[in-house]
Amino acid sequence: MDNTTDCPSQPAKPVKVLVLLLLATALFVGFLALGMWQVQRLQWKLALIERVEQRVHATPIPAPGPAEWSAINRESNEYSRVQVAGHFDHSRATLVRASTVLGRGFWVMTPLQTSAGFSILVNRGYVAETDKTLAAGPDSPELQVITGLLRLSEPAGTFLQHNDAAAGRWYSRDVMALTASVKLDAASMAPYFIDAAASADVTAWPRGGLTVLSFNNSHMVYAITWFILAAMVAAAAFYLLYSERQLRALVARVNRVRAGV
Repeated sequence: MDNTTDCPSQPAKPVKVLVLLLLATALFVGFLALGMWQVQRLQWKLALIERVEQRVHATPIPAPGPAEWSAINRESNEYSRVQVAGHFDHSRATLVRASTVLGRGFWVMTPLQTSAGFSILVNRGYVAETDKTLAAGPDSPELQVITGLLRLSEPAGTFLQHNDAAAGRWYSRDVMALTASVKLDAASMAPYFIDAAASADVTAWPRGGLTVLSFNNSHMVYAITWFILAAMVAAAAFYLLYSERQLRALVARVNRVRAGV
């Protein structure tokens, strides 16, 4: 007996095929959109890295004063190399938890009364957990000139650990909260802080110049992943249409053979 007379698998109902194709279309468009979004994020990240590289190696500019505070933003100002002169108030220094290439410890956040009349919190650098005494600094009548990177405030705390001012536990450099904690005038405090540059004295503590300037950039990998998923969905939809067409042709051929018997 001719095998073509055997009953083949039946094609799916048109409604079912249509639903599957609509689902495939939605997935394809969604994956494609996510891939394009990651491409845009990649371009943004590359531009950010280029801007930061230019800023950190630029000639220091004066730290922005009160007239400029309202315009300060992440895109235009963060990681700018700035310089300011003033006097530290070491009695109001605050230790903020830090994890650095030197190990776990603290950032030493110390208010600086500038010669221009406003105040800035300065991250003088890192000290180890085991030796907090290195955070202490002598009050000096001499004007201190600080060069470093402008950083924006880090409100609230970290993802898993929130600042607790009452208990003296700080996990992020929240300028306004730190200002309130040491009872300084918030109106005269800059809304940013400065990460002090490394000292010429390599034995000096706190240890400055430890700002992390590497940026995670996996957007290309993510974009390729989304585009591959979009291609897989498109291939599956094509296979569905092709197999259904072949199956319908086979059924029609079998029916013709049977009709001729």
